[in-house]
Amino acid sequence: MRWTVYLAIILSPAAVAAQTYTGPVDVIDGDTLVMTGERFRLFGIDAPEADQTCIRGDEIWECGKDATALLESLTRGKQIACEQVERDSYRRIIAICRSGRVDLAETMASTGMAISLPQFSSAYGPAEADAKARQTGVWGSTFELPENFRAARPEQFAQRARAEQPEAVAEAPRAFDQIYYRNCAAARAAGAAPLYRGQPGYRPQMDGDGDGIACEPYRRR
Repeated sequence: MRWTVYLAIILSPAAVAAQTYTGPVDVIDGDTLVMTGERFRLFGIDAPEADQTCIRGDEIWECGKDATALLESLTRGKQIACEQVERDSYRRIIAICRSGRVDLAETMASTGMAISLPQFSSAYGPAEADAKARQTGVWGSTFELPENFRAARPEQFAQRARAEQPEAVAEAPRAFDQIYYRNCAAARAAGAAPLYRGQPGYRPQMDGDGDGIACEPYRRR
């Protein structure tokens, strides 16, 4: 019994969340990093995908590439510390990452190169509001929410996430096999939506129309 309680404490979400990783990173896109063989997604924000474009004035703007370049400039040659919050359905680590005292997610939001996710964290709302007021970054353009951009290309992003999954992560302990999202807001904030039947994190309760796809984006008429 004593060992059972001890293991439960080790594998509890609170214990997992306390883990911090430190080291140099490689940047994948405006909210995704790789460090020590693990893939990290910045907690509380969502940046344009690397291949996503926006419209600024009458011109196509490669906002996804610029978001990626900004995060690269913030991390290049530096030791980054990432405090784990949880893992998503592809076992990427959702984390609060800093370069010294600089919160990377806050900087991405304050420059308008990422949107905040208030349903997941209120920490970056003020930074987003300031960027929006100044019409900087994506707020000075016409853009599609990254969530909707991914949802319109579900197979592309599901295949990409599986292909990019590091071997070390794929062999992670069974404690992470049971991915659970409280609701669709949590799944979207983790970058996992939409969820397909059979994928980690899918639950029929989140699949309102029973078509095998949970947390689909709202379709505008």
